[in-house]
Amino acid sequence: MVGISAWGAYAPRLRLSRKAVTAANAWIAPNLVGKGKGERAMANWDEDALTMAVEASRDALGAGDDRSHIDALYFASTTAPFADRLNAGIVSAALTLERTSQGVDITGSQRAGLTALSQALAAVKSGSSKAALVAGGEHRRARAASAQELDWGDGAAAFVVSTQDTVADFIGHGVVTADFVDHFRGADAEFDYQWEERWIRDEGIAKLAPPAIKQALAAAGIGAEAVTQFCFPCTFSGLAGQVAKACGIPAEAVQDNLAATLGEAGAAHGLIMLAQALENAKAGDIIVAAQFGQGCEALVFRATGLVATHRPARGVAGNLADRKEETNYLKFLFFQDLVDWEKGMRAEKDNKTALTTLYRNSDQILGLVGGRCTETGVVQYPRTRISVAPNNPAIDTQEPYKFAERSASILSWSADYLTFAMAPPNHYGMMVFEGGGRIFMDITDVEPGEVETGMGVKMVFRLKEVDEKRGFRRYFWKAVPKR
Repeated sequence: MVGISAWGAYAPRLRLSRKAVTAANAWIAPNLVGKGKGERAMANWDEDALTMAVEASRDALGAGDDRSHIDALYFASTTAPFADRLNAGIVSAALTLERTSQGVDITGSQRAGLTALSQALAAVKSGSSKAALVAGGEHRRARAASAQELDWGDGAAAFVVSTQDTVADFIGHGVVTADFVDHFRGADAEFDYQWEERWIRDEGIAKLAPPAIKQALAAAGIGAEAVTQFCFPCTFSGLAGQVAKACGIPAEAVQDNLAATLGEAGAAHGLIMLAQALENAKAGDIIVAAQFGQGCEALVFRATGLVATHRPARGVAGNLADRKEETNYLKFLFFQDLVDWEKGMRAEKDNKTALTTLYRNSDQILGLVGGRCTETGVVQYPRTRISVAPNNPAIDTQEPYKFAERSASILSWSADYLTFAMAPPNHYGMMVFEGGGRIFMDITDVEPGEVETGMGVKMVFRLKEVDEKRGFRRYFWKAVPKR
């Protein structure tokens, strides 16, 4: 039976204190003081919807670098970095999926994450795909001193859909499509335009969500009273409970929407809540995941006996636990590109990307794939025609060798205050990998004094540079300490 066979999640390590935000804006927006509780996930300057989706996908796919069983990738986001470039193609390259795999971007609505999941389930059920990866990531920008700035958070989730070893079987689907505009963002706009809250709550969610959920339950042949976990992202307090009541779902089934610890992660939030539900599920549980957005999409799953043993390494709980409080509101504004600041002469350089070089070396740049000499076993990065093996410079003997999932440690490092950095000082150094190979790369998610020689690190896919003149974003891998 088709269903979910694995899942994963990702949340940025930085957590912005809402109290710090409301205190900084108290002089201009004292009405926001009531929202000054808890924290929201805050992406680092080198994180975006795409990089977070990659990390959630790695969590779902687990240890090892053989992903040949995945033949389709669905990437869902309303904040994808490229409007006319296949974002799913970048995620696919970072995960070193086969080039014969399908790549699809799904966007345009807050329910895009669940839409992507339903499309993947339909593809696998029909046999057009054997195993599909669904990844949703969101990094929304809001105006300073706005309610959205406090309500929203950054994050991602991913699921492997197949017919083998499922942890949750797919048993029902319902959808309502209506051009109900609760908010919108034009093609040339930086921020969403929000409509009146009572209209959204009473005329939108309360009337459009229940029919989709009831349709899904009817398709599953399940009574609403049997639902054990109900996932419904909503920033309006208590509204998820009202929707559940309107559908006949028990109040105790309504799941925590992570408002106090993560914030709402837009199109990815329905997926994140579903991932959280799976982490808390036991065999036989009925899980309903629904999300509003120009109508509503609803999916019904039944947890299997494997749900307790096939958990991801980190998941939602692990990502929420790995946190660092951030009270510097100005840093948040800088990372969100909401401040026009003086970067200095050292930032004055042309960041034009050689697209021909990027394509010819795509697996090395986006997938962190080096080479291994088939004669000597010597591992190197980058891969070259001539091996670096001592006393045996063999030619054309290298086979692809993947580094991204291998453990490494810091051989040498520097903390540089002279070069331009979005989060100074700029940490970088030489990483030595288990099994061989060295790569000189940036170190991210660290503060001054945290880096040490010999420290264990893991690889993460991040934004390297932005070509502001041409609007191109360049990605590469960086090292982060193992915590």
